[in-house]
Amino acid sequence: MTYVDTSVVLAWVLREPVCPPASFWGSHLVTSRLTEYECWVRIHAYGRAGSDGGALRTTLLSIGTVELDAAACARAFSPFPVPVRTLDALHLATADYLRAQGASVDLASYDERLCAAATALGFALSL
Repeated sequence: MTYVDTSVVLAWVLREPVCPPASFWGSHLVTSRLTEYECWVRIHAYGRAGSDGGALRTTLLSIGTVELDAAACARAFSPFPVPVRTLDALHLATADYLRAQGASVDLASYDERLCAAATALGFALSL
């Protein structure tokens, strides 16, 4: 499965020059509930809820969601091999939680710092 972070969802919804191919969305994708919150905050900040809110809803519905519960977030209480920002720690903790449950997880992100931390944790990158 591929853990998708906010940067990938927003790149797709906002039709940025660098975004995943349409075929990417047919893969087994999963994300944290955090991604939903982050995406909506950005869409509203950009004033694009009216024009892109429907695409965001559709995209988020195509991705499996892991709740931000204590079990999924527990990893964020431990140090990471490289410094991470708070929200990145929660994304990585969720992906690591899935891996600890026995899932084979890679990461899709356009955030260089998140990718560096994911690689340091042994995650393969899919974009």
